Amino acid sequence: MSTPDGVFDAAIARRWCAAGLAKLRRHRDEINGLNVFPVPDADTGTNLVLTMRSACRSLADGKDAQRVGEVLRHAARGALLGARGNSGVIVAEFLRGMADALAGHRVATPAELAEAFTVAADACTAAVEQPLEGTVLSVARAAAEAAKAAGDLASVCEAATDGAAQALQRTTSQLPALAAAGVVDAGGRGLLVLFEALTTVATGGSILDDDTDEPEETKPAGPPAYEVQYLLDATRSAVDHLRRKLAPLGDSLAVVSADQGTWNVHVHVNDIGAAIEAGIQSGRPHHISVTRFADQLDHAPHAGHVHQPPVEPERPAGRAVLVIIAGTGLAQVLEEAGAAVLAASPVRAADVRASIDATGAAEVIIVCLADVEGEGSGHAAVDTAAHGAREDGRRVTVVPVASPVQALAATAVFDPERRFDDVVITMAETAGATRWAELVVATKESLTVAGRARAGDVVALVEGEVIAVTDGSAEEVLASALTDLIDRLLSAGGELVTVVTGADAPDGLAELVEEHVAARWPLAEAQVFAGGQVSRPVLVGVE
Repeated sequence: MSTPDGVFDAAIARRWCAAGLAKLRRHRDEINGLNVFPVPDADTGTNLVLTMRSACRSLADGKDAQRVGEVLRHAARGALLGARGNSGVIVAEFLRGMADALAGHRVATPAELAEAFTVAADACTAAVEQPLEGTVLSVARAAAEAAKAAGDLASVCEAATDGAAQALQRTTSQLPALAAAGVVDAGGRGLLVLFEALTTVATGGSILDDDTDEPEETKPAGPPAYEVQYLLDATRSAVDHLRRKLAPLGDSLAVVSADQGTWNVHVHVNDIGAAIEAGIQSGRPHHISVTRFADQLDHAPHAGHVHQPPVEPERPAGRAVLVIIAGTGLAQVLEEAGAAVLAASPVRAADVRASIDATGAAEVIIVCLADVEGEGSGHAAVDTAAHGAREDGRRVTVVPVASPVQALAATAVFDPERRFDDVVITMAETAGATRWAELVVATKESLTVAGRARAGDVVALVEGEVIAVTDGSAEEVLASALTDLIDRLLSAGGELVTVVTGADAPDGLAELVEEHVAARWPLAEAQVFAGGQVSRPVLVGVE
């Protein structure tokens, strides 16, 4: 059934954004799998989730807004500030176009909403220097055209969704890259997901808001063994997200404001890594402390205490690091750094468990890249294997990283002699403090936030954001693009530059990096590894 008054109001707009984010999360892996144009980097679904998450956080900051135009303005601003990738920028622009069309409106009639779709589609097209058929722009335009002929609110939303779906199917035949892969446009699929969410909301349906990036973990059996506490620099909306992440992990959860923008986080858990990871996802954790309750009990004096001789450690014994990566190119580098490596895609729980067992260690720290694909959603395969190993008596903690250079940095500070909890904290903090970047070669022409990228151009990204495009073939400009990227990173500070070269990196690149850093940044040190990765010619990390 349609909404009671048949208009698009502030409440529906808010529910649409929340439902759209939840639905994009469900379809993230599917959309990532469609991502072959303009650069086949399998991150469109993730970029759209991050873009809409930023939109929803901005809505939380504007919770008092009563006019639909004002609500959309908050959502558009958040999306634009947090837009990731080309598709994220286009979706943010679509929201901005709707906000412009409905500026000053308390509510929008069905006809006004349809017109807002048209304004939004035109804004998206105008934002791209060379718009192409078969992209998210085609889907936006078809949705707007279909909505014009509809009547009430529900039919406007349904017509827009149907128009978007039909246009999406046509994209396969409109772009050669999509036709060759036999897929539809990834960005267009993401926009269709948002229209589907709007139709569900407008017709009175319900979409459960699973406001987590991974499936909820069930609260572990038995009392928590650790107290985790840290200070967190984060926004209030991010802290609300943090509470939802931490609540299923244990008990005694308390998050209180220490001063403006800083929060004191306290929780009792069994999974230390998950508690710290939640903080990293929500803001900047610091002053991290972990206390093992058993240690406190062991050292607490009490009546009738009888000294017991130390118990011999059970087999297996020792400690190991297991790094999980998507390809084999970096395995040798990580193994030389002292880690066990599982290089597979997709990752299966059985393979992870076998790798844990193969270490022969009683304590295992798993360093896992965020973009590793596994069974189910997110790191489900890793979580399943880690849980099984814990049930068999091992201590297993997962440290998430966003880039292989962060995995290298975390592995470099691994210390088998220190307390397990201290090592986990040090590895997580080191990974989080390592700024990462990469150079990729564009496979198709596209418009980025740094300008137009043509096929063969070298594109520089810092933590997933395009910051520069260098014209010319990779052989000619890769070296200059790399030194420019290093200069950008070190201009913000840093003492150690790590460069991992790919399989097609030109000869002499290692010497060039070392000479450039020594001459331009004498207080910094450079280290270069031959990683042999195929998809990204150069990976860079700065600590």
